[in-house]
Amino acid sequence: DVLPPELARILSRLRAAADPMPPKQLKSVLRDAWGNDWRREFRSFDVRPIAAASIGQVHRARLRDGRELAIKVQYPGIAESIDSDVANLGALFRLSGLLPRDFDLAPYLSAARVQLREEADYEMEARAITAYAELLGNSDAFVLPDVLPEWSTRTLLSMTYLDSKPIETLEHAPQADRDRAMRRLLALFLDELFRFRTVQTDPNFANFRHCPETDRIALLDFGAVRSFEPTLVETVRGFLSAGMKDDRPALQASAEALGLLSERTPVTFREVFLEMTAMVFDELRCGEFDFGDSDLLARLRDAGRQLAAEQVAPPEVPIDLLYLQRKAGGLFLLGTHLRARVGIAELLAPYLEPSGASGAAAAT
Repeated sequence: DVLPPELARILSRLRAAADPMPPKQLKSVLRDAWGNDWRREFRSFDVRPIAAASIGQVHRARLRDGRELAIKVQYPGIAESIDSDVANLGALFRLSGLLPRDFDLAPYLSAARVQLREEADYEMEARAITAYAELLGNSDAFVLPDVLPEWSTRTLLSMTYLDSKPIETLEHAPQADRDRAMRRLLALFLDELFRFRTVQTDPNFANFRHCPETDRIALLDFGAVRSFEPTLVETVRGFLSAGMKDDRPALQASAEALGLLSERTPVTFREVFLEMTAMVFDELRCGEFDFGDSDLLARLRDAGRQLAAEQVAPPEVPIDLLYLQRKAGGLFLLGTHLRARVGIAELLAPYLEPSGASGAAAAT
């Protein structure tokens, strides 16, 4: 939404145009992982992927015992291409002219390499799914697939298949249904941060699916799960609390504690940052927030362009905060897509008490 149109089109095409593996190559990958006789254990295996993305593709299958599976199959060689791919992306952004001249992109590219290597490790993702399910417990609002370790490897991830539809299909649902889904996702994010201190930081719409029969939301793709230190969580809590109370000195102090501002921050950047932050909290304090009717994103974009035009480089933002921002920004875009209405101030209130407060239950 903020990139130059030409660059946005390129990245959109790359994201949407993942080509599936030819069946012959797929069978070779499966044979290498499971041995020559793997088909004997399956009643069916559809070689046509039901989803294909940048790291791998997903196939639907059924075991002899009747269990229906969704199997993520990683593209051969993808893990080895991460370094060069990230380097190419960095070059693309530098050529775009979007970044200030003295902006140091290197730390962010390094973090991207680390994250993508972790996402390419399906054994790590399998452990993350199991651990997250334990944190969530029994939920009437959410469901996760079960992992089948005996059919999973570093490059193959076998899970129970969840009958569901894209979360975007809720845009045609009654207002109350859209509001409930968005409230649940926002409450879950707050639970992740303040109760679990473990956040699934990839808000790609495809990672949330709606189960019509149970009205639960299926949570998928746990390759980008991150844990956060208690000190950071409490500082974020203080930042949000100051913003909701419109306490500008406390808000600025929290921003400095988070590393968003420093003594070396140019005055122009500091002023625009605080102005943009005030825009957000002014909206959130006003009772029910109407994602579909708000012009907040447009106003934030205009303020950000002011900084871009002046070529003011921000301080190096802590990577953990960028992942939190990615999750929050993605949920905001989903709320806008669903045109949901949520009382965010009311939702936030229980979480902004000192640590030890129970928070709101995401399963409500």
